[in-house]
Amino acid sequence: MAIGLSTYAYFWRHSDRVPVPMGLDAMLEQTAELGGQVFQICDYPKIEKLSAESLEKLRQRAESLGVVLELGTRGLKADHLGLYLNLAKSLDAKILRSMFNSPDSRPTIAQAQQQLAQILPDFERSEVALCIETYEQVPTASNLEVVKHFNSPWLGICLDPANCVAALEAPKEVITLTAPYVLNLHVKDFAFSRRDGWVGFTFAGCPLGEGLLDYDAMIAEVNPQSRGINQIIEHWLPWQEDADATCAMEDAWTRHNLDFLLSRNS
Repeated sequence: MAIGLSTYAYFWRHSDRVPVPMGLDAMLEQTAELGGQVFQICDYPKIEKLSAESLEKLRQRAESLGVVLELGTRGLKADHLGLYLNLAKSLDAKILRSMFNSPDSRPTIAQAQQQLAQILPDFERSEVALCIETYEQVPTASNLEVVKHFNSPWLGICLDPANCVAALEAPKEVITLTAPYVLNLHVKDFAFSRRDGWVGFTFAGCPLGEGLLDYDAMIAEVNPQSRGINQIIEHWLPWQEDADATCAMEDAWTRHNLDFLLSRNS
Protein backbone atom coordinates (compact mmCIF):
# COMPACT_ATOMS: atom_id res chain seq x y z
CA MET A 1 0.00 0.00 0.00
CA ALA A 2 1.21 3.50 -0.88
CA ILE A 3 -0.08 6.95 0.13
CA GLY A 4 0.21 9.93 -2.15
CA LEU A 5 -1.30 12.70 -4.21
CA SER A 6 -3.35 13.19 -7.34
CA THR A 7 -3.25 16.01 -9.85
CA TYR A 8 -6.56 16.89 -8.15
CA ALA A 9 -4.50 17.91 -5.11
CA TYR A 10 -2.99 20.51 -7.47
CA PHE A 11 -6.26 21.33 -9.23
CA TRP A 12 -5.90 25.11 -9.09
CA ARG A 13 -2.11 25.25 -9.07
CA HIS A 14 -1.85 23.50 -12.45
CA SER A 15 -4.84 25.35 -13.93
CA ASP A 16 -4.95 28.27 -16.34
CA ARG A 17 -6.39 30.45 -13.55
CA VAL A 18 -2.97 30.96 -11.98
CA PRO A 19 -0.17 33.06 -13.51
CA VAL A 20 2.38 30.21 -13.69
CA PRO A 21 0.67 26.78 -13.70
CA MET A 22 2.61 23.87 -12.20
CA GLY A 23 3.74 21.18 -14.60
CA LEU A 24 3.85 17.43 -14.03
CA ASP A 25 7.52 17.50 -13.06
CA ALA A 26 6.88 20.08 -10.33
CA MET A 27 3.88 18.17 -8.97
CA LEU A 28 5.85 14.93 -8.96
CA GLU A 29 8.83 16.57 -7.24
CA GLN A 30 6.64 18.06 -4.50
CA THR A 31 4.85 14.75 -3.95
CA ALA A 32 8.20 13.16 -3.17
CA GLU A 33 9.37 16.14 -1.11
CA LEU A 34 6.27 15.91 1.11
CA GLY A 35 6.68 12.19 1.69
CA GLY A 36 4.18 10.90 -0.85
CA GLN A 37 4.84 7.44 -2.27
CA VAL A 38 2.46 7.55 -5.24
CA PHE A 39 1.34 10.21 -7.73
CA GLN A 40 -1.83 9.73 -9.78
CA ILE A 41 -1.95 11.71 -13.03
CA CYS A 42 -5.71 11.95 -13.23
CA ASP A 43 -7.92 13.65 -15.85
CA TYR A 44 -4.83 15.35 -17.27
CA PRO A 45 -5.23 15.24 -21.08
CA LYS A 46 -1.79 16.76 -21.71
CA ILE A 47 -0.34 13.34 -20.89
CA GLU A 48 -1.77 12.07 -24.19
CA LYS A 49 0.47 14.41 -26.17
CA LEU A 50 3.77 13.52 -24.53
CA SER A 51 6.33 11.86 -26.75
CA ALA A 52 7.73 8.43 -25.96
CA GLU A 53 10.94 10.14 -24.86
CA SER A 54 9.08 12.49 -22.50
CA LEU A 55 7.10 9.61 -21.02
CA GLU A 56 10.29 7.69 -20.39
CA LYS A 57 11.90 10.71 -18.71
CA LEU A 58 8.83 11.06 -16.48
CA ARG A 59 8.97 7.36 -15.60
CA GLN A 60 12.67 7.54 -14.80
CA ARG A 61 12.23 10.66 -12.67
CA ALA A 62 9.44 9.04 -10.66
CA GLU A 63 11.58 5.95 -10.18
CA SER A 64 14.54 8.01 -8.99
CA LEU A 65 12.29 9.78 -6.48
CA GLY A 66 10.80 6.51 -5.22
CA VAL A 67 7.31 7.52 -6.36
CA VAL A 68 4.88 5.08 -7.99
CA LEU A 69 2.87 6.49 -10.90
CA GLU A 70 -0.82 5.88 -11.59
CA LEU A 71 -3.10 7.21 -14.33
CA GLY A 72 -6.69 8.39 -14.51
CA THR A 73 -9.06 9.18 -17.35
CA ARG A 74 -12.79 9.19 -18.14
CA GLY A 75 -14.88 6.85 -20.24
CA LEU A 76 -15.00 3.16 -21.10
CA LYS A 77 -14.59 3.19 -24.89
CA ALA A 78 -12.17 0.43 -25.86
CA ASP A 79 -10.00 2.60 -28.10
CA HIS A 80 -9.63 5.30 -25.45
CA LEU A 81 -8.83 2.81 -22.70
CA GLY A 82 -6.35 1.16 -25.08
CA LEU A 83 -4.57 4.50 -25.49
CA TYR A 84 -4.34 4.91 -21.71
CA LEU A 85 -3.23 1.33 -21.23
CA ASN A 86 -0.29 2.03 -23.52
CA LEU A 87 0.48 5.20 -21.57
CA ALA A 88 0.29 3.22 -18.33
CA LYS A 89 2.75 0.66 -19.65
CA SER A 90 5.13 3.43 -20.75
CA LEU A 91 5.04 4.88 -17.22
CA ASP A 92 5.07 1.50 -15.46
CA ALA A 93 1.73 2.45 -13.90
CA LYS A 94 -0.25 -0.52 -12.58
CA ILE A 95 -3.50 1.38 -11.89
CA LEU A 96 -5.77 3.15 -14.37
CA ARG A 97 -8.80 4.87 -12.88
CA SER A 98 -11.71 5.61 -15.19
CA MET A 99 -15.40 6.48 -15.04
CA PHE A 100 -18.52 5.33 -16.89
CA ASN A 101 -19.09 8.58 -18.75
CA SER A 102 -16.89 10.78 -20.88
CA PRO A 103 -17.66 14.02 -22.72
CA ASP A 104 -18.81 12.04 -25.79
CA SER A 105 -20.18 8.84 -24.25
CA ARG A 106 -22.79 7.86 -21.65
CA PRO A 107 -23.07 4.08 -22.00
CA THR A 108 -25.79 1.88 -20.62
CA ILE A 109 -24.74 -1.05 -18.47
CA ALA A 110 -24.95 -3.36 -21.49
CA GLN A 111 -22.88 -0.98 -23.61
CA ALA A 112 -20.31 -0.62 -20.85
CA GLN A 113 -20.00 -4.38 -20.67
CA GLN A 114 -19.57 -4.61 -24.44
CA GLN A 115 -16.87 -1.94 -24.43
CA LEU A 116 -14.97 -3.52 -21.56
CA ALA A 117 -15.19 -6.99 -23.10
CA GLN A 118 -13.08 -5.69 -25.99
CA ILE A 119 -10.27 -4.22 -23.90
CA LEU A 120 -10.23 -5.95 -20.49
CA PRO A 121 -8.19 -8.93 -21.77
CA ASP A 122 -5.41 -6.46 -22.71
CA PHE A 123 -5.42 -5.10 -19.15
CA GLU A 124 -5.27 -8.62 -17.77
CA ARG A 125 -2.34 -9.58 -20.01
CA SER A 126 -0.54 -6.35 -19.05
CA GLU A 127 -1.37 -6.80 -15.35
CA VAL A 128 -2.75 -3.27 -15.12
CA ALA A 129 -5.84 -2.82 -12.93
CA LEU A 130 -8.76 -0.84 -14.35
CA CYS A 131 -10.71 0.89 -11.56
CA ILE A 132 -14.17 2.41 -12.17
CA GLU A 133 -14.81 5.34 -9.86
CA THR A 134 -17.93 5.84 -7.78
CA TYR A 135 -19.64 9.15 -8.55
CA GLU A 136 -23.02 10.79 -8.74
CA GLN A 137 -23.69 10.37 -12.47
CA VAL A 138 -23.86 6.58 -12.26
CA PRO A 139 -25.49 4.60 -9.43
CA THR A 140 -23.04 2.58 -7.38
CA ALA A 141 -25.17 -0.48 -8.13
CA SER A 142 -24.51 0.02 -11.86
CA ASN A 143 -20.75 0.25 -11.33
CA LEU A 144 -20.87 -2.94 -9.29
CA GLU A 145 -23.03 -4.75 -11.82
CA VAL A 146 -20.39 -4.19 -14.48
CA VAL A 147 -17.50 -5.18 -12.21
CA LYS A 148 -19.26 -8.34 -11.01
CA HIS A 149 -20.17 -9.30 -14.58
CA PHE A 150 -16.51 -9.84 -15.44
CA ASN A 151 -15.33 -11.19 -12.08
CA SER A 152 -11.74 -10.26 -12.96
CA PRO A 153 -9.03 -9.35 -10.43
CA TRP A 154 -7.96 -6.66 -12.92
CA LEU A 155 -11.31 -4.81 -12.90
CA GLY A 156 -12.58 -3.17 -9.74
CA ILE A 157 -13.77 -0.02 -8.03
CA CYS A 158 -12.02 3.26 -7.33
CA LEU A 159 -13.85 4.26 -4.16
CA ASP A 160 -14.61 7.92 -3.49
CA PRO A 161 -17.62 8.08 -1.16
CA ALA A 162 -17.79 11.88 -1.29
CA ASN A 163 -18.75 11.80 -4.97
CA CYS A 164 -21.96 9.88 -4.37
CA VAL A 165 -23.58 12.28 -1.90
CA ALA A 166 -25.00 14.41 -4.75
CA ALA A 167 -27.00 11.35 -5.85
CA LEU A 168 -28.30 10.92 -2.28
CA GLU A 169 -26.19 7.81 -1.74
CA ALA A 170 -24.91 7.68 1.83
CA PRO A 171 -21.10 7.40 2.04
CA LYS A 172 -21.30 4.60 4.64
CA GLU A 173 -23.53 2.51 2.38
CA VAL A 174 -21.32 3.11 -0.67
CA ILE A 175 -18.27 2.01 1.31
CA THR A 176 -19.98 -1.17 2.52
CA LEU A 177 -21.27 -2.10 -0.94
CA THR A 178 -18.01 -1.54 -2.77
CA ALA A 179 -15.43 -2.59 -0.15
CA PRO A 180 -14.83 -6.13 -1.51
CA TYR A 181 -14.22 -4.76 -5.01
CA VAL A 182 -12.05 -1.71 -4.23
CA LEU A 183 -8.68 -1.57 -5.98
CA ASN A 184 -7.95 2.15 -5.57
CA LEU A 185 -9.00 4.69 -2.94
CA HIS A 186 -9.54 8.43 -3.37
CA VAL A 187 -9.44 10.24 -0.04
CA LYS A 188 -11.00 13.66 0.48
CA ASP A 189 -13.08 15.09 3.30
CA PHE A 190 -16.27 17.05 2.71
CA ALA A 191 -18.87 19.10 4.54
CA PHE A 192 -22.08 21.07 4.11
CA SER A 193 -22.17 24.75 5.04
CA ARG A 194 -25.10 27.14 5.07
CA ARG A 195 -25.30 29.70 2.28
CA ASP A 196 -25.75 33.40 3.03
CA GLY A 197 -29.05 34.04 4.72
CA TRP A 198 -29.28 30.34 5.58
CA VAL A 199 -30.82 29.70 2.15
CA GLY A 200 -29.56 26.29 1.07
CA PHE A 201 -26.16 24.69 1.50
CA THR A 202 -22.76 24.50 -0.15
CA PHE A 203 -21.30 21.00 -0.39
CA ALA A 204 -17.53 21.29 -0.68
CA GLY A 205 -14.25 19.92 0.52
CA CYS A 206 -12.45 20.55 3.78
CA PRO A 207 -9.20 19.38 5.40
CA LEU A 208 -9.15 15.72 6.39
CA GLY A 209 -10.55 15.12 9.85
CA GLU A 210 -12.71 18.25 9.83
CA GLY A 211 -15.70 17.03 7.81
CA LEU A 212 -18.16 14.19 7.38
CA LEU A 213 -15.82 11.48 6.09
CA ASP A 214 -15.47 8.73 8.69
CA TYR A 215 -11.96 7.89 7.58
CA ASP A 216 -11.27 5.30 10.27
CA ALA A 217 -14.48 3.41 9.51
CA MET A 218 -13.70 3.45 5.77
CA ILE A 219 -10.21 2.09 6.34
CA ALA A 220 -11.50 -0.59 8.69
CA GLU A 221 -13.96 -1.75 6.03
CA VAL A 222 -11.71 -1.51 2.95
CA ASN A 223 -8.51 -2.63 4.74
CA PRO A 224 -6.11 -1.09 2.20
CA GLN A 225 -2.93 -1.97 4.08
CA SER A 226 -3.31 -5.73 3.89
CA ARG A 227 -4.87 -5.61 0.41
CA GLY A 228 -2.22 -3.36 -1.14
CA ILE A 229 -4.69 -0.59 -2.06
CA ASN A 230 -3.14 2.84 -2.62
CA GLN A 231 -4.69 5.90 -0.97
CA ILE A 232 -4.76 8.96 -3.22
CA ILE A 233 -5.44 12.45 -1.84
CA GLU A 234 -7.75 14.79 -3.75
CA HIS A 235 -9.41 18.10 -2.83
CA TRP A 236 -12.69 19.88 -3.42
CA LEU A 237 -11.32 23.32 -2.67
CA PRO A 238 -13.52 26.24 -3.81
CA TRP A 239 -11.76 29.17 -5.47
CA GLN A 240 -10.78 31.79 -2.91
CA GLU A 241 -10.60 35.55 -3.39
CA ASP A 242 -7.62 35.39 -5.75
CA ALA A 243 -4.99 33.04 -7.19
CA ASP A 244 -2.46 33.62 -4.39
CA ALA A 245 -4.97 32.83 -1.64
CA THR A 246 -6.31 29.80 -3.50
CA CYS A 247 -2.86 28.35 -4.17
CA ALA A 248 -1.78 28.94 -0.58
CA MET A 249 -4.85 27.16 0.78
CA GLU A 250 -4.48 24.29 -1.67
CA ASP A 251 -0.87 23.84 -0.58
CA ALA A 252 -1.89 23.93 3.09
CA TRP A 253 -4.63 21.32 2.53
CA THR A 254 -2.21 19.11 0.61
CA ARG A 255 0.36 19.16 3.39
CA HIS A 256 -2.23 18.67 6.14
CA ASN A 257 -3.97 15.78 4.36
CA LEU A 258 -0.75 13.96 3.54
CA ASP A 259 0.45 14.32 7.12
CA PHE A 260 -2.97 13.08 8.31
CA LEU A 261 -2.78 9.91 6.20
CA LEU A 262 0.86 9.19 6.92
CA SER A 263 0.29 9.52 10.67
CA ARG A 264 -2.81 7.29 10.57
CA ASN A 265 -1.06 4.59 8.55
CA SER A 266 2.39 4.57 10.16
